[in-house]
Amino acid sequence: MTAVATHITEQLVQDATNEAAQQARSAAQAFYSQHGDRGACGFAWVNIYGVRSNSKLGQWLKAAGFRKDYTGALCLWNPSQAGVQSVDVLEAGADAYAKVIKDRLGLDKVYAGSRLD
Repeated sequence: MTAVATHITEQLVQDATNEAAQQARSAAQAFYSQHGDRGACGFAWVNIYGVRSNSKLGQWLKAAGFRKDYTGALCLWNPSQAGVQSVDVLEAGADAYAKVIKDRLGLDKVYAGSRLD
């Protein structure tokens, strides 16, 4: 992993979100390979709090697929883009995505979330 960013640029956000998406897909695939599409059905996402959607960082994250949700956070649904119903598979992807964004961009309020359907 790259060290925490001291100055966030558009290129850094693009690189971080691309790496996070790749890690999310890998984590979800690994979990799926081991456990299959079993367990409860549900959804998973990543929330980033404390970033205004009209700021430069907010605009760059929106360009990467994030949208403002009802809590005011920037939210990305199903970051692994896994076509499964298992909330466990989707959570694995969301956790991996959130970790990369935290590490690469140095944001401290990045959380993976999920709920059952």
